[in-house]
Amino acid sequence: MISNTIQPHQEFETALLHRINTSERYQMYQEAFQHATGLPLRLVSADPDGWCLDDQKTNRSPFCEALNHDNVSCSACIETNRRLMKEAEVNGPSTCHCFAGLCATAVPIKLGASVIGYLKTGQVFSKIPTEDQFDKLLGAMGRKTIDKPSRDTLRAAYFQTRFVEPTRYQSMVTLLNSFADQLSEHAESLAIIEEGSEPAAIAKARKYIHANLDQPLPLGLVARQAGLSESHFCRLFKDSAGLTLTDYVNRCRIDWAKRELLKPEARISEIAFLIGYQSLSQFNRSFARIVGLSPTMYRRQRLERVAS
Repeated sequence: MISNTIQPHQEFETALLHRINTSERYQMYQEAFQHATGLPLRLVSADPDGWCLDDQKTNRSPFCEALNHDNVSCSACIETNRRLMKEAEVNGPSTCHCFAGLCATAVPIKLGASVIGYLKTGQVFSKIPTEDQFDKLLGAMGRKTIDKPSRDTLRAAYFQTRFVEPTRYQSMVTLLNSFADQLSEHAESLAIIEEGSEPAAIAKARKYIHANLDQPLPLGLVARQAGLSESHFCRLFKDSAGLTLTDYVNRCRIDWAKRELLKPEARISEIAFLIGYQSLSQFNRSFARIVGLSPTMYRRQRLERVAS
């Protein structure tokens, strides 16, 4: 069984995402995007299991809010978002449709090779909604389980939901992708600014690690990037990150490998060298030690989940 416990190397990315979310740059763009397009915009965690419908209710369409009162719809929506975020993690900006016919888009924010979060928008129709489609939706939800007042509320919200012509919507996604690139650069700047208890030297080292995972990262090189002696760096890094440099690098690389393994055409040996390992056997040992499964078994289980 794969643990979902947040690891020390992931805590750095989570804290960084929070700082981006509360930054003036992001909040100004969020407001401008909403006013210009009429679409919601959120910056969410890279953990698909951490996303929920109750997050930021004010930034959600009335129809999605109405659906949230139905447990079946809620579960279907959560599963759709998990799949969307996984697709965006592997393929970049991605759009999908939920069971109710609304489209949603996720655009990844990166720090080097690591995906630290997603810009999410959508909650609009790509086709003009019809009475027939609404009747089919009610049938899928179980018409007999919905009382008339709830049905009337749902219908009103359904037909008030915006329709955006696909070409225009794609232009909005293109703008969002450009902003995601800017936020990724902003993340690199924030990563080396001292905040809280983490020394700026260690934050600078982490930034360098995340940006160069595919390259050799010997202790001497990373310590020089931090401006510290090797012995001082080792003590400070372990105290701050909770891991040795070697273990931290391995865990970051394995997180990257997990994304690459979702590409069925990618050979495991190619993934091993892509993410910075010098041999396939070294990669297999590290992956099994950290994940608890071999790369082959992990790929099989995850692809089966996506297909189910």
